[in-house]
Amino acid sequence: MSANEIKKAIEHLSLGEPLELMQWLNHPADDEWDLEMKRDATAGKFDKLMKESEAEYREGRTTEFP
Repeated sequence: MSANEIKKAIEHLSLGEPLELMQWLNHPADDEWDLEMKRDATAGKFDKLMKESEAEYREGRTTEFP
């Protein structure tokens, strides 16, 4: 099915179905991003940042978020 065919089919959706379609299309992107973040965390890619931020907090070099 081509992109144009998909666009034409979307034009014929009933009220509410376009929103359902958008939610379905956006959901996998969120899951993919979450999985990437978890893989990066497991691989230790954030360890240096965590250590630096914890040290800054202990040293009083942080400000409270409003």
